[in-house]
Amino acid sequence: MFGIGLMELAVIAVLAVLVMGPDKIPGLAKQAAGLMKSAKNATNSVRDELRTNLGPDYADLELTDLNPRSLVRKHVMEAWNDDHDDDRIDDRYDEREAEEDLIHLDDPDDLDELDEDDAESSDDRSTTNELIERNVS
Repeated sequence: MFGIGLMELAVIAVLAVLVMGPDKIPGLAKQAAGLMKSAKNATNSVRDELRTNLGPDYADLELTDLNPRSLVRKHVMEAWNDDHDDDRIDDRYDEREAEEDLIHLDDPDDLDELDEDDAESSDDRSTTNELIERNVS
């Protein structure tokens, strides 16, 4: 909670026993618990008063929303998610375009047309290869 580990708590407990004595430790623990309870009650009352004064529009307001770090982090994450949502939409659009570009062979005559197109392109390639060989020689 406060960034205190188990080892630090043990050191504080040992120092408290040495400084205050074992007789006063239960009383100090009771006072510390009462202090924590009153601090919690104070924060709850401030939160409730803030919600009451701001009105029903801010009924779901959390005090952590007012923390500058949380506020910045929230907006950065929202922007990040919006950007990635746009990327996913673009990817789906590209998939749809690719699907439209696919050739569907429902009719066997379409296959003959494809063979003719391939033959023309292979003729073009062989002509290009012949020209390259002539220029190299």
